[in-house]
Amino acid sequence: MELINKDMEMTPYGMLRKSASTDSLSSISSIGNNFGLDFTVGQIEVTMDYDLRSNILHVSLIQGKDLLEKKEDGNFESCFVHISLLPDEQIVGISRIQRNAYSVLFDERFSIPLDPLALEENSLRFSIFAIDGDERNISTGVAELKLSDLDLTVRPFNTWIYLQDVNKAADAVGDILLSLSYLPTAERLTVVVVKGKNLLWNEGKTTADPFVKVYLLQDGRKISKKKTAVKRDDRNPVFNEAMIFSVPAIVLQDLSLRITVAECCDDGRVENIGHVIIGPAVSGMGMTHWNQMLATLRKPVSMWHQLRRN
Repeated sequence: MELINKDMEMTPYGMLRKSASTDSLSSISSIGNNFGLDFTVGQIEVTMDYDLRSNILHVSLIQGKDLLEKKEDGNFESCFVHISLLPDEQIVGISRIQRNAYSVLFDERFSIPLDPLALEENSLRFSIFAIDGDERNISTGVAELKLSDLDLTVRPFNTWIYLQDVNKAADAVGDILLSLSYLPTAERLTVVVVKGKNLLWNEGKTTADPFVKVYLLQDGRKISKKKTAVKRDDRNPVFNEAMIFSVPAIVLQDLSLRITVAECCDDGRVENIGHVIIGPAVSGMGMTHWNQMLATLRKPVSMWHQLRRN
């Protein structure tokens, strides 16, 4: 295997800067672990495979569980899943209505004509709709998968996807685009902080200077910390910075990442804006992103995450 070991690398987002140091798992220090979880409305299992001879993407919707289990604002007993191709938002599949919204066997397959080049550009969005007593369709949960992360021309891909509650964003303070990859032979975990968007400053400020802190956690305890450069007065900052951690494969399932966006204040203080947790023991997009990284070793997997207020 050829390992790239350069200070600057070209990515789809532009030139990438690598952090100056690589921390190991040797030191353990304490950090609070009350980080919160994504709001989710259950999960669905999907399988995807691409037929190079016919240029068709096959998407199998297999089953769902715990769908709508956290809905407190309605009595929903039925649901269906809506699949669309991004960025054009083309509808490519709608499942049958399921009368049991908590444990569902879909067993449905959708065939989507798709040029191989489109696999590098398109994403699939899975949306769950609940049906209320008046037979109205209520959008409740959503998840997206970027097709270029899945190596579909090489092998089929299977995963459980956590659906994020679209109606529980009151504590959202912006979004952050992250890329994860793991090289097993080098035992190297790379986290790329790509960019943020629509950041909300604390206490109604009109201006602030954001940066990102990346914590590597083992069983909820901090074992390494890195941070990006500060961006001056930018609600949509572009970082393109790589954080590299030395991680033995044997401890991967004990690890998680806490990514915190913070702001520098005029008096020199640092205040946290919001955070996201990524790892095998969390829910929502955090677990989905981690599992996709492990399913596509050596290849970067990028995903947007909603930042939750600290």
